[in-house]
Amino acid sequence: MVALNDSDDAFEYKYPKDVGFVIRQNQQRDYSAAAAFLNTGNADICILEHEFGIYGGESGIYILPMLHRLKKPLISILHTILDHPSFIQKIIIQEIAQQSELVVVMSKRSVESLVNIYGLSRDKISMIEHGVPDREAAVPNPVKQLSAFLDHKVLLTFGLINRNKGLETVIKALPFIVDRHPEVMYVVLGNTHPGVIRNSGEEYREELKKLSIKLGVETHISFINKFVSEDELVNYLSAADIYITPYVNEAQSTSGTLSYAVGAGAAVLSTPYWHASELLADNRGKFFQFKDYEQLGWLVTGLLDNPEELSQIRSNAYNHGLTTRWPIIGAQYISMAKNALARPVLKQHAKKRIIDPELIPPFSLNHVKRLTDDTGIVQHAKYGIPNLKEGYCLDDNSRALIMALMAFKQNKSKEALDLLPIYLSFIHYMQRDDGNFRNFLHFNRSYMDEIGSEDSFGRTVWALGYVIQHAPNNSYREFAQELFHRSVPHFSHLSDLRGMANALIGISYYLKVNPGDESLLLELNYLTAKLVRAYDESSDEKWKWFEETLTYDNAILVLALLHSCEINADDRVQAIALEALTFLDKTCFKQDCLMPVGNNGWYSRGKEMAMYDQQAIEAMAMVLMYFQAYLSTQETRYIEKTYLSYRWFLGENTLRAPLYDRETQGCCDGLEQSGINRNQGAESTLAYMISHITVLQALELEYQYEKPEKDYSNA
Repeated sequence: MVALNDSDDAFEYKYPKDVGFVIRQNQQRDYSAAAAFLNTGNADICILEHEFGIYGGESGIYILPMLHRLKKPLISILHTILDHPSFIQKIIIQEIAQQSELVVVMSKRSVESLVNIYGLSRDKISMIEHGVPDREAAVPNPVKQLSAFLDHKVLLTFGLINRNKGLETVIKALPFIVDRHPEVMYVVLGNTHPGVIRNSGEEYREELKKLSIKLGVETHISFINKFVSEDELVNYLSAADIYITPYVNEAQSTSGTLSYAVGAGAAVLSTPYWHASELLADNRGKFFQFKDYEQLGWLVTGLLDNPEELSQIRSNAYNHGLTTRWPIIGAQYISMAKNALARPVLKQHAKKRIIDPELIPPFSLNHVKRLTDDTGIVQHAKYGIPNLKEGYCLDDNSRALIMALMAFKQNKSKEALDLLPIYLSFIHYMQRDDGNFRNFLHFNRSYMDEIGSEDSFGRTVWALGYVIQHAPNNSYREFAQELFHRSVPHFSHLSDLRGMANALIGISYYLKVNPGDESLLLELNYLTAKLVRAYDESSDEKWKWFEETLTYDNAILVLALLHSCEINADDRVQAIALEALTFLDKTCFKQDCLMPVGNNGWYSRGKEMAMYDQQAIEAMAMVLMYFQAYLSTQETRYIEKTYLSYRWFLGENTLRAPLYDRETQGCCDGLEQSGINRNQGAESTLAYMISHITVLQALELEYQYEKPEKDYSNA
């Protein structure tokens, strides 16, 4: 067995000897090592238990590299099939299916969802019901002598406790039930979910207790806070009069607790979530609507008043449960495995990965935290030490806000989440009453300018737009929206191309969550038109660019048009963007590595390009540009260029020297002709970190099916 740990401590849990390898949830390298462990072991076939939330990366994407490296036949058991998957979630399920001989689901609805939503072939899917213990209750049943059961009519719920269980619905129904049946006791059997304990302790259980006291039914509810064995569980289920699953969400395609209850012959009342709707058909149970405690009360009292109906439901459930006991279900799995091994291996092993995760350094916020105080992120550093003398700037705090939110999205880092209010607060402090922004702030928190550059304005709009789309909570989103809307009157006054481009990216993020905002759509079209006009006026047959000189942050201009296309799907705008991308690609990729335009002379039409000083923000802009080009076109060559641009930081550059410092986890400030600028300020470090996270996103998306490449060089 390979176990999954929900922490970075491989020895946190004491596993039995069957467990030969442990994957730490958020450690990518562990997944590759697990594939090697499985490939060299003596198992004939691998069975993957898949559930969203178990594996690391966004939506558990880290499992895919492991499956691509696996050399043995694979059967995947899918515990959750979402009707409205995200882009990544859909890819994950499709890729798991692609790598598997068969996928197994536990309900008929899940089969239809895989076919109609995920595009899987029916031949690839097997439906096997959730298995249940092959046990009968003890005679006499010792549970019936427990104080919570003795002389009571027992309503029972069991399983790991969390808010999705909806236990408050049952408690709210108790006053009505107890008024008619004073002998009723509601028993809640099970520990609080470990993840809930870790994040909020016993908060939910205590809320339930307070609710029972408020409603005057505290003597009619019993919490048995323990994890029981299968033998004990069957005894509990058989001793209960009615079993209740009051889940609050219909999107649950499998419920092991419900399966166990039916298997034990319990009379079940349930909300109509997906699995329950199938399993309780044919009078194996009854339904009440989500959170409808009044309906539940009538159902409970009705069954308690009608013992014959209650007995019939129990009998129907028990007879169905006989067909799902483990010897029967297990035999189906063994037969399926033998059939898979008997036929030729159909799995197509992936070609060599474009992105090698083994070469990507571990992600660390150490240097960013070193540069950040309670005001914001400091602009500059001497080597790896913050240079407080030069204070703060809006540019860097806006980049830091984007980076921190990207990091939180990628791995749910609490460190990153804790940084968000610092950078948002800084932006608020730098916004003028008229909605414009200052840029520079002294270390003593005094302003050093009245109006910042258009670059800093645009980057701030970008950051605010990004928060509006991806904020972890409504408080941050609403705060960002307020700052964003105050800045809108200044959009039309932008004249610098990079200021316009940065703002355009922010507007695009805003419109993804506010598509009906016509005024902001007009702003997007206005800025897009200005960039297109600049391109038309400057470009010719050989010079496919927006201006006479390539200076700094060049790829941002292309990136902005690609983002605009996401909103408006304008073919000409996309063609211009990809034509300019091709020009920049030919300009900046030499010696088999990225060689961005140096700021010691730039690159003007008809002249030589400056080779140094190469800046980190150039590499970041290239990374973001290529990744967005991939999202726009689905052409995998752009993933390759995303990764190649990122490797500039790691030493694949003209000096073959890494700018990323593995000791400090910061990034050096530039590549100079004589060597490296060893100072590690905010701009360079944030450029590296944004590039790092983007490459991880590209790694996740690399598993899409390839599409034919297109050539836009003559568009």
